[in-house]
Amino acid sequence: MQDLAAIHETAAQHIASQDFAGAEALLREVVSAGAAPMSMWRLLAVALRAQGKAEEGRDVLAMLARQVPGDLSNRFDLAEALLLLGDFERGWQEYRYRYSLEHTQSIERKVQRPRWNGQPIPGQTLLIHDEQGYGDTFQFMRMALWARERSQARVIFEVNPETLSIARRMWGDTDIVARGTLPVTFDQHCELMSLPMAMGLKLDDLPGNAAYLRADPARVAHWRARLAEVPKPWVAVVWAGRPEHVNDRNRSVALDQLAPLGASGATFLSIQKGPAASQANTPPAGMTMVSLSDEIRDFEDTAAILHLADLLISVDSSPVHLAGAIGRPVWVMLPYVPDWRWLLGRDDSPWYPGMRLFRQPAVSQWAPVIERMAQDLTQFVARWTPAQSDEE
Repeated sequence: MQDLAAIHETAAQHIASQDFAGAEALLREVVSAGAAPMSMWRLLAVALRAQGKAEEGRDVLAMLARQVPGDLSNRFDLAEALLLLGDFERGWQEYRYRYSLEHTQSIERKVQRPRWNGQPIPGQTLLIHDEQGYGDTFQFMRMALWARERSQARVIFEVNPETLSIARRMWGDTDIVARGTLPVTFDQHCELMSLPMAMGLKLDDLPGNAAYLRADPARVAHWRARLAEVPKPWVAVVWAGRPEHVNDRNRSVALDQLAPLGASGATFLSIQKGPAASQANTPPAGMTMVSLSDEIRDFEDTAAILHLADLLISVDSSPVHLAGAIGRPVWVMLPYVPDWRWLLGRDDSPWYPGMRLFRQPAVSQWAPVIERMAQDLTQFVARWTPAQSDEE
């Protein structure tokens, strides 16, 4: 008789050490014998997704959802699998289970009002509130504008204080409040990332209003003066996300790994924040870099720098969404299995027309990504002319 607990533990160790194929082989042997516990199937889904076997992983998660519909954590995993595959219709429906997770329950807003279902509600007040990371907020802000038009209601937009001033230039000065201020009176509500479900968002609806955010002209003037003596073209760069992010090990790199980009002749503007920012003090040999990290006070500074830069090169991080939302060119370095919003098998993004995606060809293989990016950046710099830079 098989010791299922021991097999489960061994498979989990394979996954922890990133031996996903080994975990899959072990788990397939168990599930093929029949009567495998749901936990084995869950591990199998993890191993499949990590190897880029998105359809197979989705099928396992869908089976689990049918067998154990009350396992809401599994339903959330299914949502991400569906969205990654571009199945927005089913994916957004399952995505409503995101608050079943331990790390999201704490940010769920307990609202004693109905959630808006996308229908017109003239004469009523609709509260739209953000809920997750800064990148999510920048990405989905456009949908708040769409909701204001469709709902025919008075719409109050509540966002985190860090992005409030940027959102205000998009939204207007009225009916916009910072999260954590005095509560407002409303009839219905909708989380920012529930708007796709409420409004039935399809891939064909994107990008909509492409450049919907703008940098602050006063900040742009400040940074133009600050960078006046810095040789162009300017390539803003971010090489690491938040260390506490659940997938940070897969999405972040060290600055030294980007050394091949230095041969392009561009000047790199470090807008990296967090512990990795100090790496800019000793950039790779041959890379001309100006570190702006310590001078960046908030997202307004970041937006102004991105407005002036000729290009942003970044791992999956919030500046990617900010640059995309203000209509700037962005090259994104993606792990082999990316976050759901980047979909699969394409080098562009339906969310942002000016964006290129550089994907790992296999798990943990950054070198081919950086080599291809270095070649393209050399061509980018060779074609660059001063007229391309912002002259406002």
